[in-house]
Amino acid sequence: MSPVLGCVADDYTGGTDVAAALRRSGLRTVLIFGAPGPATVLPDTDAVVVALKTRSIPAGEAVAASLAVRQWLHGQGVRRLYFKYCSTFDSTDEGNIGPVADALTQASGAPLTVVCPAAPEHGRTVYQGHLFVGDRLLSESPMRHHPLTPMTDPDLVRVLGRQTPHRVALVAHRTVRSGAEAVRAALDTLRAQDVRYAVTDALDDGDLDVIARATADLPVITGAAGLAGAAGALASAGREPGGPAVPALPQGPGVVLAGSCSAATLEQVALARRRMPSYRLRPEQDGLVEEALGWLEDRLAAEDRVMVYSSAPPEERSPGSAELLEQALAAVAARAAQLGARRIVVAGGETSGAVVNALGVTGAVVGAEADRGVPWLLTTGHPSLALLLKSGNFGRPDLLVTALEAS
Repeated sequence: MSPVLGCVADDYTGGTDVAAALRRSGLRTVLIFGAPGPATVLPDTDAVVVALKTRSIPAGEAVAASLAVRQWLHGQGVRRLYFKYCSTFDSTDEGNIGPVADALTQASGAPLTVVCPAAPEHGRTVYQGHLFVGDRLLSESPMRHHPLTPMTDPDLVRVLGRQTPHRVALVAHRTVRSGAEAVRAALDTLRAQDVRYAVTDALDDGDLDVIARATADLPVITGAAGLAGAAGALASAGREPGGPAVPALPQGPGVVLAGSCSAATLEQVALARRRMPSYRLRPEQDGLVEEALGWLEDRLAAEDRVMVYSSAPPEERSPGSAELLEQALAAVAARAAQLGARRIVVAGGETSGAVVNALGVTGAVVGAEADRGVPWLLTTGHPSLALLLKSGNFGRPDLLVTALEAS
């Protein structure tokens, strides 16, 4: 039986987040890192998530990679596609959300789709087309200072309108609260007006359920993990939960690797520094990787958990150093695995992508969540290795510490 839903995620932590939401909704879920190759074999599953690293690359490359995944999923019998991006709509005026959504909707023949980054459980809501982080507009949140995708405009209709030549309009909250039929009627009206993208207000999980029901017949929908979970619950209704039991986490040393500079990660790193030996990567230092690896080898021989991080507040960041630091953390991850680390916790989407690639991980079984939207991944290529890939903005303050203490 073919999967009922296929998902293309624009970064690795986003892939883990949406995979956790789909598994939680009752769908057996497989997570694949990177573009599947001709030899990729998909096991019996209800949903498949392909996590790419396309959020910040040139738009043309992001489009090509996403279309290739769509074609592969179509070959697996998947007829419904979910394009997953961050709940803070991380993008620039050039993309990549708009260009990828354009390509995926055009390839499916869909005249219209919805845009729903709301994730109420993480404090991301949309009202009158404006994205809120907690009680703050997106433009007043720490995302305003993101080093790669600074978000200075909270109006999603306006933001997406700068990324696509197609019309963008709003389905307001009063319509969503009127129910699925009202939303469906609103989408029909917008479709008749040649609107391609309908930004949907959503303040709570009930709103997401309404949107999921109203869009059940659309071949492509887009959003964060919140709408994906609602769509998954709709698809799993009446199904018997299946799949093998979640394997236990491997025992052994653990390593935290933090590259995100989000406010949430900075708080988590500050707490972890008080609880475990820590080493900060500084891009200006000579022998950056060699020094870090030397420190790791000495400490991991004596300690069962350590942290290497490059996370820093805005005033301490070095312009243009992001890729250098990502590769340094990736090298540390690879060496940690060689030294016997069995749990690797990574904070930051770009950092997670670099780490997964350095470890050669191509797929994973989605395990229990260490925090909402942050599941453990038991890697298929390394059966004794567990990864926790955390979006920069996710997780309670002590997550980096408690993850390594989990049984």
